[in-house]
Amino acid sequence: MTDHFATPVDRERHRLLAGESRVRVLEALRAAPAPLTILELADLVDLHPNTVRMHLAQLVDAGLATGRREARDRPGRPRLVYDAVAATSEEPDAGPDDESSYRLLAEVLVNHVEQTAPEPVAEATAAGRAWGRTLAREPSAPPSAERATADLTGLLDRFGFAPHPTDAGRTIELHRCPFRQVAEQHSPVVCGVHLGLMQGALERSGAPIRTGALKPFVTPELCLARLEPVPTGGDGRAA
Repeated sequence: MTDHFATPVDRERHRLLAGESRVRVLEALRAAPAPLTILELADLVDLHPNTVRMHLAQLVDAGLATGRREARDRPGRPRLVYDAVAATSEEPDAGPDDESSYRLLAEVLVNHVEQTAPEPVAEATAAGRAWGRTLAREPSAPPSAERATADLTGLLDRFGFAPHPTDAGRTIELHRCPFRQVAEQHSPVVCGVHLGLMQGALERSGAPIRTGALKPFVTPELCLARLEPVPTGGDGRAA
């Protein structure tokens, strides 16, 4: 059995792990005292087994996990179990210094916007909207509200927001803020960027929904993004 680690995953080195749910799967494997089945992992990380299966396939392809049939001495088909691959000594350690550097950069940029922009929140939201438009794909046909919500959830997961759609898709819970330490001191600007990111991504896709509001820190660990239909004109087109 390979060695296990309970330490956080290096997201910068393994860009595959930009999605928060994939990070949780790998961290659960690394912390486990023995290999795990898909159902055991799904229960640990609170994800659907099919989602866990997809993440495991990507982790195995990237050489970060292995899957095998367990040896057993009783009748029945051996279970398929997964284990984390031990980090090699050659892997560079992106430690707290990298995280501190990114936080410092974010604070410098946020302070600059606050001190120089006539309307800092509007400026931050516009920057986030432009960013979101570059990240989203322009489909051949406008997506349904359900598809647009799923695509937006996937985008937010890539950037570590730990999103979870609720209220029949009208709300997306954000259980993690990637810039929390900066956002706690500069919430209007940082949250403006995040609101704009969602708005831009939905606009780019031609979705029939938009992000109407972002409510930050409803609890210390939760923000809420409210989705609403895009207003239409008398001809049925978006106003």
